[in-house]
Amino acid sequence: MLNYDTYGPEDAPSLLIAHGLFGSGRNWRAIAKRLSAEFRVTTIDMRNHADSFWSDEMTYPTMAQDLAEVIEATHPPAIVMGHSMGGKAAMTLALTRPELVERLIIADIAPVRYTHSHAHLIDAMQAVDMSKIEKRADVGDALSDTVDDPALRAFFLQSVEIKDGRAKWLLNLAALKNSMPQIIGWPDITGSYSGPTLFVAGANSDYVDEKGRAAIKPLFPNARFAKLKDAGHWLHADQPRAFVETLRLFSKG
Repeated sequence: MLNYDTYGPEDAPSLLIAHGLFGSGRNWRAIAKRLSAEFRVTTIDMRNHADSFWSDEMTYPTMAQDLAEVIEATHPPAIVMGHSMGGKAAMTLALTRPELVERLIIADIAPVRYTHSHAHLIDAMQAVDMSKIEKRADVGDALSDTVDDPALRAFFLQSVEIKDGRAKWLLNLAALKNSMPQIIGWPDITGSYSGPTLFVAGANSDYVDEKGRAAIKPLFPNARFAKLKDAGHWLHADQPRAFVETLRLFSKG
């Protein structure tokens, strides 16, 4: 089963948060704590990330089954929120196991195949000689020639563990690279999820465009849409207060 952490009272409504590619449940700790006064929040580490198990299989049906197991072990059904890759896993869960999903919140992703690949970022991480790393900042320095965005480099550093003088990635980089076609893709799923659904996007992001909206409606006929001003793809980091308030209002119906 996936590694997960919980926040908030046991008898509160259940809210599960699934992170995106290269992320972890730890990235969502601040959001979870803000919501924990009203919800029993579960943050998970997706397979091949952080403290969860590693596997060569990285498809959305398998990731959806991972989420189902956590929900069944905690407090079913759950309000399910997924960001990016986690959003696709959450959509797959809602379409295949709707009885486990009370409400669905999808952050800045659509049920479509994207054309961009993140393989070059994995190449950059794999190129770092971890045997020479003494502190996390060393990894940032090593990535500076291949990863231009300092915010992205800082994000990657959260997946570096240094223990007993040894540094390692808390990401199964080989499996993620091999699974990139599946990660940027979308599985062939029939049917629809008729429960309350919210697609929230960053106003500065292009992940949910007209093509994405067209793909959403047949699968999620009761979908509503929202945009966060001054936010990009990592909208929960760009506008955390607005993001939390949006989740809170929708989750309460």
